[in-house]
Amino acid sequence: MDAIQRLNDAIAKAASGNDTYDTYKPHWQYLLESYLGGEEYRRAEHLVKYQLETESEYQSRLRTTPLDNHCASVISVYNSFLFRTEPERELGAIENTFEVQDFLEDADFDGRSLNSFMKDVSTWSSVFGHCWVIVAKADVDATTLADEQAQGVRPYLSVLTPLVVLDWHWQRSASGRFTLAFLKYIEDVNENVHTIKEWRPESIRTIVVNMEDDIIESDEIVPNGLGKIPAVCVYNKKGVTKGIGISDIGDIADAQRFIYNATSEIDQSIRLDSHPSLVKTPETNAGIGAGSIIHMPDNLDPGLKPYVIEFSGASVDKILGAITHTIGSIDKMANTGAVRATESRTMSGVAMETEFQLLNAKLSEKADQLELAEEQIWQLWCDYAGIQWQGAIEYPGSFNIRDTGSEIAQLKMASEAAPNNAQVQKAVAMQVLDWMEVDYDEETMTQMEEFQPHIMTDPVTGESRTVQSQQEHLELAAQGWIHQGE
Repeated sequence: MDAIQRLNDAIAKAASGNDTYDTYKPHWQYLLESYLGGEEYRRAEHLVKYQLETESEYQSRLRTTPLDNHCASVISVYNSFLFRTEPERELGAIENTFEVQDFLEDADFDGRSLNSFMKDVSTWSSVFGHCWVIVAKADVDATTLADEQAQGVRPYLSVLTPLVVLDWHWQRSASGRFTLAFLKYIEDVNENVHTIKEWRPESIRTIVVNMEDDIIESDEIVPNGLGKIPAVCVYNKKGVTKGIGISDIGDIADAQRFIYNATSEIDQSIRLDSHPSLVKTPETNAGIGAGSIIHMPDNLDPGLKPYVIEFSGASVDKILGAITHTIGSIDKMANTGAVRATESRTMSGVAMETEFQLLNAKLSEKADQLELAEEQIWQLWCDYAGIQWQGAIEYPGSFNIRDTGSEIAQLKMASEAAPNNAQVQKAVAMQVLDWMEVDYDEETMTQMEEFQPHIMTDPVTGESRTVQSQQEHLELAAQGWIHQGE
């Protein structure tokens, strides 16, 4: 009996998380459901259940209530800006090696490039507040680099969400730097068989547990030749607890759930308005649908005749107003009001510019965290190769979020306000060319600035015209027009 108890304790310990994991796990699960939406969100049953509502009625409401997934929309907007321009990588001595080029094209041995992999890292860190990246390398019987190349062995990446990282521990070194001393995570789930990894600086333990039969199928410990845990904690934004980040959708998920329930109320309100409740005695036979016939017993008391209960709840317009207000709150929290707008909004130029600046600051902070994480990934790569990391990674620092339509309108007004000022016309032309990303000849722009508008006259007809460009002057001169005063 003691042996069985010890086995059960070992299984429970192998598959258990620390106190921080147990505390945050329900919240992480909620954030994941809010981001995924669809069937995952429906199965989580985030609709508030009515009093006296039967299970079949509740399941019917779940099936008929659509989800407006703002969490996925906001994160998609962030990623579209973050990865609009690819990061610049200066990899030093390892840049032109075959292993590195292969790694850039297939970072996780699953066909994803490093840029695609980092986009997934950005997504999951935005959802949960942080995620983990493992830099692993297969341990094969190879004595030389040529042997490893022949077998296709090189470091590869795996991304772990906080839901599968069960336990972790940092310790402070003599220099004051925190280093990861222990990491336990679920590496693989195959039906009821879970593979659990435990990393320590000196060893790697792999436990295979059959959760259905409550048995440990294998327990293997091998030396950790790297001498450190090759894991990077990628933060979206650092929280107050080490190893716990701040999610982009923590508050947005609550607002999305409110909209989800309000949408259900709209559906119920329309149904009640279209199909009011009928009150009748059990003996009264009433049909269903428009124009149905009601059969009442001959001896029925007149006071018991059937009647309809009119619905007097909140109107659909009021519920829609609450939803619109909540969507506005989501855009304020995410600083995406001007970006996610699907219809024109009345916003002053100052308000729109301020919102762009706030979004730009948020994106710059996220880019800095990704840049730091990728540098740590390359440091671990070089540790496997036995060389010192001397490269540099640079993600975009500014995202140039502009309202080009408003800018072009302002340039047009400036041009029309001073049509005869060459310096103004040159400045406007340069701004337009920059906006169109067209290279311009500085000599041509200088000639434009030196050209002075003047009046030319047709000596035959007497017609006069103000010439605005050198090209127009040459064309009229070829037709015999003369400069006024000549």
